[in-house]
Amino acid sequence: MVIVSGFEKDIVYQQCTRCICDNTIPGIEFDGSGECSLCKIHDTFDAAFPNDTRGEEALRKRFDKIKADGKNKKYDCIIGISGGRDSIYLLYLSVTKWKLRPLAVHFNDGFDNPVAGENMLKAVRKLGVELRTVTSDFRECKDLKITDLKASTPLLNNGTDVGIGAALYSVAYKEGIKHILFGQSFRTEGIRPLAWAYFDGDHLRAIQKQFGSVILAKWKPENAGFNLGIKEMFFYTVMQGIRVHSPLYNYPYSREESSEILSRELDWVYPGAHYFDDLYWSLITYIHRTKFKINFRLIEYSALVRSNQLSREAALEKSKLPYQIEDPKIILLCIKRLGITQEEFDGYVARPPRNWWDYPNSYKWMQLGRIPIFVLTKMGVFTQVVYDKYFTLKFK
Repeated sequence: MVIVSGFEKDIVYQQCTRCICDNTIPGIEFDGSGECSLCKIHDTFDAAFPNDTRGEEALRKRFDKIKADGKNKKYDCIIGISGGRDSIYLLYLSVTKWKLRPLAVHFNDGFDNPVAGENMLKAVRKLGVELRTVTSDFRECKDLKITDLKASTPLLNNGTDVGIGAALYSVAYKEGIKHILFGQSFRTEGIRPLAWAYFDGDHLRAIQKQFGSVILAKWKPENAGFNLGIKEMFFYTVMQGIRVHSPLYNYPYSREESSEILSRELDWVYPGAHYFDDLYWSLITYIHRTKFKINFRLIEYSALVRSNQLSREAALEKSKLPYQIEDPKIILLCIKRLGITQEEFDGYVARPPRNWWDYPNSYKWMQLGRIPIFVLTKMGVFTQVVYDKYFTLKFK
């Protein structure tokens, strides 16, 4: 018997022979040699997005296009930053190595880690980049987080995830910028299964209507708020031609090396854990562990194993240790910031687990539009990892 996303499944426990992913991860499959499907996807990505001289040439062509589209404009791209290592290193490379003219955009949901905030300020000052902070309506933000607790699925940061995407597209539209850069790398982060990381603004609106107490502000193209469903995505990507890029796919990105460079050049300070640029992840990690038996570190450490940045033995050992992001004091702070009592919080956590597909969502429409979405992915409208997460990997 194995617990998958909080549900018991009558299967025998199995762990990948190459990485440390196991069948507590929904949708995972194993071949005859015991290697998992996430390793197979990694190898496909590794071939499609080389990070050697071929990757350097691919980046050069992409940046030539970005610079051409931004000619005679104040900015040629937007980079979403959080204060964590990945986004700040992308900002650093974009300015110092690739000579882009980015506008840094940060989405503030009221749970920022102060260390990450200082990192952002130091980085933009030293690099001479403008920082645009989009501050959410905190009434909406905290109500959305309580809605996620009530819905009782692993998607506990639904509102912030949608809010970040909506903020980046809104600013891009307002400033007439056609390119958005993300600091993601499949070689260091892996691919979260769709059961744990489904992104759908229409789903967010549906569960907010069912469980929420605050009516979300209506969508405006220059101020999307928490609205980023299929119609809004069509507007920004197809009608406005805004493209999303993940340059670190084609770059030899090393976490250890980047940390040293950022500390030396930008006085960057490690927030304490991956994702800990957002304090709310302390609470999320606690619920994932205690209620759903979810361990994101399996995904992250496995990616590092595949990219030879961490040995399998070290990954296994690290995954067994308590995760420093799960800080009781921070969890208590988050509960207070939500404006609920400990008893209310415990009651939400005690609710039976559910899945996102138990609620209204747009996944069936995404499936019907799979071929157009595939074409748009090849055009650079969406990143390949998003396509494969939604359409290649199983999620149940």
